[in-house]
Amino acid sequence: MKTDLKTGPSNQVRRKVAERPSRNAFATEAARWDAVARRDAAADGVFVYAVRTTGVYCRPSCSSRLARRENVAFHASCEAAERAGFRPCKRCQPNGPAVAEEQAAKVAEACRAIEETVAAGDEAPDLDALALEAGMSRFHFHRVFAKIAGVTPKAYAKARRAERVRRELSRKNSVTEAIYEAGYPSSGRFYAESAEALGMAPKRFRNGGAGETIRFAVGECSLGSILVAASERGVCAILLGGDPDQLSRELQDKFPKARLVGGDKAFEHTVAQVVGLVEAPGVGLDLPLDVRGTAFQCRVWAALREIPVGRTVTYSEIAERIGAPKAVRAVAGACAANTLAVAIPCHRVVRTDGSLSGYRWGVERKRLLLEREAKGRPDAEGE
Repeated sequence: MKTDLKTGPSNQVRRKVAERPSRNAFATEAARWDAVARRDAAADGVFVYAVRTTGVYCRPSCSSRLARRENVAFHASCEAAERAGFRPCKRCQPNGPAVAEEQAAKVAEACRAIEETVAAGDEAPDLDALALEAGMSRFHFHRVFAKIAGVTPKAYAKARRAERVRRELSRKNSVTEAIYEAGYPSSGRFYAESAEALGMAPKRFRNGGAGETIRFAVGECSLGSILVAASERGVCAILLGGDPDQLSRELQDKFPKARLVGGDKAFEHTVAQVVGLVEAPGVGLDLPLDVRGTAFQCRVWAALREIPVGRTVTYSEIAERIGAPKAVRAVAGACAANTLAVAIPCHRVVRTDGSLSGYRWGVERKRLLLEREAKGRPDAEGE
């Protein structure tokens, strides 16, 4: 489960419980035995299994040595197993809260503690304090938090502070006042993180992005119209479409108060390099990128940029690579939020069965890009 940095951990925990597999998913004894053999935690809470030779009943995910099939019986609940004369396993404690749910609840509580301290303008609790409260070692807690939340405790606190400083910058009369209201212990810490947190200078952000100059140009490529935009930090948007005016409106929506100016002759070289990337992805893009997103989105986009040209991966594989295997939907959301087409190659992510899912700039463009890349692979000859 990934804790959404916008909706908060409590909603995510409730959603996790609501999404628990129904009993129909393990309706047959064959399906239940398969879940036990795989120690499938998704079956916890759906049924328990009892071992006649030991007189003990367990969760499907219990790590105890696997019993012989002929000695195993299944029960719909702990109460049913106990009525049949079995006692709960001391290792997996099937009559207590599920381990996954218990961990999710502890992570949710840690998230709330971080949020409360940030909201109060205080320094977020350190890892040792959070781990002690959760009843875990610091290393185990750090691993569990990252697995469930999709980010580390430090990254979560940073994201919350960034969210608060965005809000305070729009309210306060000075940047300094906003910095301390947002919970930064010093102005030095804030300015060290401000580019990542805001994507621009804090005063410029406080004015809604006013004063930032974005150069852009619209051209044509084999996939239709293409808009390339760049800030002082690097290329900040690569948009594809069939209507140049629509692409310009999309850029205005992304930077509503920035000063948008048409690119000059020198900028044409930047556009040419981007078009060259679209036509021949194997050449790469030797230009700086101005990547703006949440901490989680940036992790996903960094993983996307590591996918070799001509290869594809699934959303679940990306989730695994960033250390958040449960955050498949969030990975898909990060792909959809990408506004740097081809430079951040979200088109290389496919469904588990290999079929093409939605693409911000159209599934047909995604198919053409993948076909073009597959043909240009060094090992593609003879395929």
